[in-house]
Amino acid sequence: MPFATIESLDQEGRGVTHAEGKAIFVEGALPDEQVEYSSYKRKPSYELATTTRILRASAQRVVPRCRHFGICGGCSMQHLEPAAQVACKQRVLESAFWHIARLRPEEIYPVIHGPAWGYRYRARLSARFVPKKGGSLVGFRERSSSYVADMDSCEVLPPRISALLLPLRHLIDSLSQPERLPQIEVSIGDIQAEGQCVLVLRILESLTPGDEAALRRFADEQRIVFYLQPGGPATATLFHPPDAPLLAYTLPEFGIELRFQPTDFTQINQAINRMLVRRALALLAPREGERIADMFCGLGNFTLPIASSGVQVVGVEGSRDLVERARANALLNGLEARCEFSVANLFKATPESLALLGHCDKMLIDPPREGAIDLVKAIGGLGDAAPARIVYISCNPATLARDAGVLVHELDYRLRGAGIANMFPQTSHVESIALFEK
Repeated sequence: MPFATIESLDQEGRGVTHAEGKAIFVEGALPDEQVEYSSYKRKPSYELATTTRILRASAQRVVPRCRHFGICGGCSMQHLEPAAQVACKQRVLESAFWHIARLRPEEIYPVIHGPAWGYRYRARLSARFVPKKGGSLVGFRERSSSYVADMDSCEVLPPRISALLLPLRHLIDSLSQPERLPQIEVSIGDIQAEGQCVLVLRILESLTPGDEAALRRFADEQRIVFYLQPGGPATATLFHPPDAPLLAYTLPEFGIELRFQPTDFTQINQAINRMLVRRALALLAPREGERIADMFCGLGNFTLPIASSGVQVVGVEGSRDLVERARANALLNGLEARCEFSVANLFKATPESLALLGHCDKMLIDPPREGAIDLVKAIGGLGDAAPARIVYISCNPATLARDAGVLVHELDYRLRGAGIANMFPQTSHVESIALFEK
């Protein structure tokens, strides 16, 4: 069995070493450790492997808190001390800037961090009826597998949701067609708010009256809300209790409440989201008389706090449904006079489409993982009308670095600063924020 000394961690939280000119990515290994490993995939330029024995352990290695760690694919870094996790993610961001765009931020911002456990207020759980396992399984998928992990608890879910994993298994077993319920989506509003815990059941067959009665009993006993989703996300409808309030989360620092549907995109970590909004507003530094664009605005998570500072904001989003909810949230918070919203496909942005939005002094960009390359290039076509300051929030260091390369090397912005927000503790996911200025 080969052994190696681990050099670093990659973006998936795997240990990286080299042998015979190839990079070897070793699951379960940490930097500076000497490990024995077994390769399960070999390619000409790299190998994928798993740790079989630790010959010399890192001083930063800790005992994983969850007994399902290593099998469940939900977490990849529980074996690494939390402060070291954050440092690794910061290095991933800086490495992406340098290796992809040959950039170094002028300033590295302090890490935004919060609770390391019980933080996950959104989750998509798989469900599968497996007679050989004694019935239904509910949880995340196994690492590098389509199988559902055999879990009875989860340390990154709120305790209330973790405690439902076994009862949910029994509930599904009691249904007439347990094999026709493949997914449960968890969506929670403000922490501990009554009626603010929603489970969306992906139902592939109509329920019998007995099934419906079982769901109602479960919802009442567990104090949760059931939605049923027979098709795509737009088909999710309230099932029980029929008078359940709308989901909502708050941004207390700005006096804002945002209401949403359980299948709408919201950040999974409420505590980190609040701090990220605060950081974004500080970097934007809105000034009286300015007009600011919020690109990929969603429900108004950044739009409304920006508007609360007294400036005019235009929120742009590709989903008409989300734009309507953003408008409703602006009205709910008394900010409708300072907000305008537009439906537009920002993945096909052009200088002409941006010009139709009107002049904006500053801009916030918060795209999905694929980044915002077309939007960034379109900004270059605005000439002197381009925003003087851009705050870019990213969930993918590689696409952030790519877009930063265009902003700096082609459009003459400066990368004034960047840093991470530890939105997903115990995982390798890197959320980051960067400031660009003319």
